Amino acid sequence: MPDDKPSDLESRVKAKAAELGFAACGIARADAAPLAGERLHEWLAEGRHGDMIWMEERRAQRASPAGLWPAVRSVIALGMSYAPKDDPLRLAEQGEVGRISVYAQGADYHDVIKRQLKALGRWLASDAVGVEYPFDLKVFVDTAPVMEKPLAEAAGLGWQGKHTNLVSRTEGSWLFLGAIYTTLELKGDAAGRDLCGSCDACQRACPTDAFPAPYRLDARRCISYLTIEHAGVIPHEFRAGIGNRIYGCDDCLAVCPWNKFAAAANANLAFAPRAELVAPEIADLIALDDAGFRQVFAGSPIKRIGRDKMVRNALIAAGNSGDPALSEGVAALLGDPAPVVRGTAVWALSRLDAVRFAAEKAQRRGGENDDGVRAEWDRANLS
Repeated sequence: MPDDKPSDLESRVKAKAAELGFAACGIARADAAPLAGERLHEWLAEGRHGDMIWMEERRAQRASPAGLWPAVRSVIALGMSYAPKDDPLRLAEQGEVGRISVYAQGADYHDVIKRQLKALGRWLASDAVGVEYPFDLKVFVDTAPVMEKPLAEAAGLGWQGKHTNLVSRTEGSWLFLGAIYTTLELKGDAAGRDLCGSCDACQRACPTDAFPAPYRLDARRCISYLTIEHAGVIPHEFRAGIGNRIYGCDDCLAVCPWNKFAAAANANLAFAPRAELVAPEIADLIALDDAGFRQVFAGSPIKRIGRDKMVRNALIAAGNSGDPALSEGVAALLGDPAPVVRGTAVWALSRLDAVRFAAEKAQRRGGENDDGVRAEWDRANLS
């Protein structure tokens, strides 16, 4: 019986990747994205990374694969689909519930993808037939200084769209990315070609104007950054735009016309949304204590932001909801130990119940010892 397995190593790698659940796999030479480092340095110099100091601290390692691992010769770039079954924007007008980014509604992608990357690495280490010299490899998924998107573009998985995320002709904007660095000399694929054309749907969809220009993101204005990475008080100018988004934002991804080719059936089953994370009640979220937060978000990437950030985000959603029924739960947080929670509760209450706000201010403002919280009391607009 003839052996129909591909004979060259590159093709066998791609076949094995597909077997392991990756929707896309391509190969790039380690030096195939030379402009990525320059763009990174420019972006950092402009301060558009906000509080993400770790990006600046390891910029040399992030700028190129060789900066992280001088021995690397090839990069195997991989994408795993998390295409949603339902429209991520359908909950935009339901103020009583919070919106969680599609990628965070299922299992923690770090765990799922790293497990499969390691499986591919083990297979490669034992099945690299024809390689006449020892080789090494390292696997990465979003936790090391690796520029996955330009490397994925260089490997032919797609192109970085005007929203700066990878766009695939077959999977749209819904791909988790991972990479395997190896000392193997592999044949690189043709780089992805930009097919955005004149479309600017993602630019127009952003609620907080986080794109100063096509292909340029100012993280300091991005809702995903503000609700996940930013540790402090969320600036007033962005609060209304956040709406009911409590963790991340999918708007620029969801409107991409290339998503019409993405099939939810291709998504890894591990990323199927957990019912309790699809449309959680704002009232329940603002009532979370530390133990409750850990219980609700166990096994989810959301767990890494901690209770205080989540409650802060939920309070902004409460303030935007216009629902006076939430004012009791909001008022209960005016004495929270975390200043970021107290201050955001002040703002939310001022938008929900002017009478209750005035009474609480008279009672609490004088005894408040945090400058930021006092500023919230003084700034609140009761009109």
